[in-house]
Amino acid sequence: MANSPQSKKRARQAVRRTDVNKARRSRIRTHLRAVEEAIESGDQSAAQEALKAAQPELMRGVTKGVMHKNTASRKMSRLAARVKSLG
Repeated sequence: MANSPQSKKRARQAVRRTDVNKARRSRIRTHLRAVEEAIESGDQSAAQEALKAAQPELMRGVTKGVMHKNTASRKMSRLAARVKSLG
């Protein structure tokens, strides 16, 4: 349990950051799911639009420290390859 004023404040901040990061991670997953659904439907133009919408969300997650840069790059690369193969 936090005892000093500094450790109590850090505990409060951690709770706040956890909520923000959880919401950001959820938003990223929602965008990725939209790309997956567009790929499964077989509509390449819809998949490309979903991919364009998902890319900034992924990279924003990287800059905010929610995920690692290589993880986001790997996800984008694999999704882009799958969208490209639809055509």
